[in-house]
Amino acid sequence: MTAPELRRYCLVVQYDGAPFHGWQIQAQGPTVQGEIERVLERLTEARRPLTGAGRTDRGVHALGQVASVRVPERWSAAALRTAMNALLPSEIRVSEARRVPDDFHPRFDAVARSYEYRLGIGPEADSPFRNRWCWDLSEAPPDLELLESAAHELVGERSFRKFAKVGQPERGERCRVNEAQWSSWNGVGLRLSITANRYLHHMVRYLVGTMVAVAQDKRPLDEFTELLNHPSTTLVTSPPAPSRGLFLARVEYPPDRLGTDPDRDPPQMDEMP
Repeated sequence: MTAPELRRYCLVVQYDGAPFHGWQIQAQGPTVQGEIERVLERLTEARRPLTGAGRTDRGVHALGQVASVRVPERWSAAALRTAMNALLPSEIRVSEARRVPDDFHPRFDAVARSYEYRLGIGPEADSPFRNRWCWDLSEAPPDLELLESAAHELVGERSFRKFAKVGQPERGERCRVNEAQWSSWNGVGLRLSITANRYLHHMVRYLVGTMVAVAQDKRPLDEFTELLNHPSTTLVTSPPAPSRGLFLARVEYPPDRLGTDPDRDPPQMDEMP
């Protein structure tokens, strides 16, 4: 018998990151990639390496992580998505599957990535149905006007070296932020939406942690501006915001890289808590 021909599929994955040690497979602890590859191996009777658009850290969630995998051509997008969701743990769901060109790469083909960060400032923020998905600041709510002023400073291309946990010399330190704004989140709090061509390690969490410090009058807005515009400054950022409030919201691609005939969840009126 000859080996079955393989076809590449793009998967859009949602997950609650709380039970996992991040996206990428590692020796200790469960990971999102590991759980998905386990299910793919069970369905196709062979190991199927999964490539993600990026790594999310321990405790970080996703509404639109993108991954690709090659599976035997007998699998349709609809059948693959249905079978995977029947076997995946409840914290992980494939919301979309589609055939893509065989040279599609979820990381290198991406043109933009969007994250959300959620702050809980209302009385429901400490609810067990909310607090695992937000940073509870109900005891000391930040000033929205100051948050908005800080977010306005982010748009444009610059070095974000001061807002990175570790350096990335092989990729450089410059990022282009296309959009950054705060808005109401479900009546519970506030949500930062940020879109950029790339991010440094822990960049969004350092940005949010420092913006919150400004908005709680723990440091002046001028210091945030100096950290953004003068990477050689001796100033340092505030501690990073907790991982539990961070979501990878979506990854964007040129239309010609995404293939055709996606099988996806219908539009939902509600969002994750």
